[in-house]
Amino acid sequence: MKVAIVGGGLAGLTAAISLAREGIEVTVFDPKPRESNSYLAQAGIAFPISDGDSLLSHVTDTIRGGKYLNDISVVWNVISKSTEAYHFLTSLGVEFTNRELEGGHSFPRIFTIKNETGKYIIPVLEKHAKEVGVNFIRKFVDEIAIYNKKVIGVFVEGSLLYFDAVIIASGGFSGLYRFTAGNSENLGIPIGDLALKGVPLRDIEFVQFHPTGFIGKRTYLISEAVRGAGAKLVTGEGERFVNELETRDVVAREIYRKMLEGKGVFLDATGIEDFKKRFPYIYSFLRREGINPKRDLIPVTPVAHYTIGGISVDAFYRTPVKGLYAIGEAACNGFHGANRLASNSLLECLVSGIEVSRTIIREKPRGERREVKYYGYELGNVDEVREIMWNHAGIIRREESLRLGLKKLKKVEADPRVKLLAEAVLKCALARKESRGAHYREDYPHSREEFRRPSIFREGTCML
Repeated sequence: MKVAIVGGGLAGLTAAISLAREGIEVTVFDPKPRESNSYLAQAGIAFPISDGDSLLSHVTDTIRGGKYLNDISVVWNVISKSTEAYHFLTSLGVEFTNRELEGGHSFPRIFTIKNETGKYIIPVLEKHAKEVGVNFIRKFVDEIAIYNKKVIGVFVEGSLLYFDAVIIASGGFSGLYRFTAGNSENLGIPIGDLALKGVPLRDIEFVQFHPTGFIGKRTYLISEAVRGAGAKLVTGEGERFVNELETRDVVAREIYRKMLEGKGVFLDATGIEDFKKRFPYIYSFLRREGINPKRDLIPVTPVAHYTIGGISVDAFYRTPVKGLYAIGEAACNGFHGANRLASNSLLECLVSGIEVSRTIIREKPRGERREVKYYGYELGNVDEVREIMWNHAGIIRREESLRLGLKKLKKVEADPRVKLLAEAVLKCALARKESRGAHYREDYPHSREEFRRPSIFREGTCML
């Protein structure tokens, strides 16, 4: 059996290792392994495995944080595999250095490595993947080849490569926004490509903005763990205006509101005595930007960070296309609900990578060789799309703005996969006439029970 994995972050590498250990031929396509959001991840992984913690507590926090839109069975399924996911990493030689508290969690269950967790984990997994025979091709996958609701393979530089199964582990699409602390090239092209081919997307309107981005010579994230260590959010006048350990949607929205009032917002970390030791990466980039967190306030702004929705999959990470699977941030099966709880993403990456490998081993998909049309799309003007998404599908939304965004989008000359993905967010945000989690409608500021269900975007229409 031959399996292609599109993306070499934590989810993709976990799946690759798990499959290769069973003797399956695995090829990972990832041109820039040091630019994945997994590699850039600072804080860590939520594991409810310490004394005093419990699965029930973590499940409860996840559902409460997800504003009760979560698929409860999926939440239990993922979190109950925490011990296995932890053992998967530690058996490869990963050693955690700290345990932190982050917003929305009722217990300090965020396992980190010097608050640069991804930087330490990804090289370990890459090394082990090579040792178990995983092939790495440092090229982009242009398109996914599908025929008659069955995956055929992938197109790379216009050539069709045949595979029995394809796993999409390409991350999300926060790069579709003007300001993002992730990889700005993460445009969600594989997601848009599949949407063009009729594969449904789920909960695509839920885009999480990290509350504390820092925009200097480039955009950085100031980890939630800094607030967990005691940093306070204040205006330039010194006004503290929000509980810093609320879920990200609440904190980001309150910061944004202060900014709309014309006020600057700052993180006051001067009370953290061992800042340099606890957060060496954050300390180093702040110093390069001329800020000393021991005495200076740190200017912050919300930035697009994580896309909660994605390719619709079931609890076993299967799409409706035979032989096609999706995991990690690229996928959505209701684990996060309407708002991702901090550090649940890397847990999902590990569990989905392990679980999808079991699904493929169990199902033994078999591909076929046939010609499939290659479209060869051009990227076009992505910056215009980014401006539209930031201005019309951002932190605070309303009907007139969403409709104007759709109108503007029609006039943009860009890759149809990028445009369709942006259209999906706008249309599903328009259809969800309520506020829930990361989706906030100023004209519908409260959650409504009739909308407590997932959205499905298929063939240009959002169904709720």
